[in-house]
Amino acid sequence: MKRFSLSLATQSKKLVVEMTSEKEVTIYDIASELKISASTVSRALNGNPVINKVTREKVAACAERLGYRSNAFASNLRRKRTHTIGIIIPRLDSNFMSACLAGMEEVANEKGYNMIISQSHESVKKEAENAKTFFNNRVDGVIASLTVEDSNLTYFDKFKEKKVPVVFFDRIPPDTDDVCVLVDNFKASYTATRHLVQQGCRILVHVTLNSTSNVYADRERGFNVAAAESGCSASVIYTSGLNIESGKDVAFVISQMNPRPDGIFVSNDIAAVGCMLELKSLGIQIPEEISIVGFNNDPVGMLISPKLSTIDYPGREAGILAAKSLISLLDDEIKPEKKFMLETNLIIRESSKRR
Repeated sequence: MKRFSLSLATQSKKLVVEMTSEKEVTIYDIASELKISASTVSRALNGNPVINKVTREKVAACAERLGYRSNAFASNLRRKRTHTIGIIIPRLDSNFMSACLAGMEEVANEKGYNMIISQSHESVKKEAENAKTFFNNRVDGVIASLTVEDSNLTYFDKFKEKKVPVVFFDRIPPDTDDVCVLVDNFKASYTATRHLVQQGCRILVHVTLNSTSNVYADRERGFNVAAAESGCSASVIYTSGLNIESGKDVAFVISQMNPRPDGIFVSNDIAAVGCMLELKSLGIQIPEEISIVGFNNDPVGMLISPKLSTIDYPGREAGILAAKSLISLLDDEIKPEKKFMLETNLIIRESSKRR
């Protein structure tokens, strides 16, 4: 029994020694194997044309055989670049945000950058944690769309102190000197509201979030100005979230209003669809009794009957422009403009057409 225990202990010790003796294969191991200098190996692995093709192929084959792994982290530290961009967005479950990310990824891949994507879930605390994580992981730059919560945004200051560029898109800070990519939300909302007026609507409602965010504040302002110019009755209904359920809740409130509104402008398509579904279930005809316009041109607007009129927000173009702006700052190319304002379009479908 004692000899068996001693044998197990000896085997265990041997296993530990073998495990700790394993080490990463280095360029010096490859150099020793091929009887060439380490500097030649390094140049060959990096594809330097100074090293002839035959030698480069021999080095690549040897590296593969020995299990060599390049230490990109150490290399990036030496170059003071990680070739990584941090992306902070409110949430991923949004067709608009998916379109923005697709545009960013297209540019990042072309320029040799990787993307790390994080969600704030509309929480300032989470947004600050995401920013801290990106800073500690030494991202080269950040692209961010802010939460709807109020914040002093001091957690972005550390990037500026280290000269790490930050580009904001869609939801931007007030009075910022950073590069921003957005649409004219005031103009888009004004256009949507004027369309409802032109269809004969006179009692208007705007469904939105009670937020100081540039997006929702500007849309509410555009609605109010257009309604006032047209001499229409106007009211605003604030929701806790712009989703299907909140849209249904709003529809019930609207159905009980006296006089009942005949035109509704909703700050996103998802809530607009929820509103339409509930109004229809209550026996209210769209657009004969109530016309509705949404925002974002989400595909869900084409799936409901009648199809939803909406403001088309070019998400992919916004993502492309945000990524290009950031990379031009990183590469010290021509400095981009401070603010890019993208064009929106009103897409008129059956949900609002009376005339």
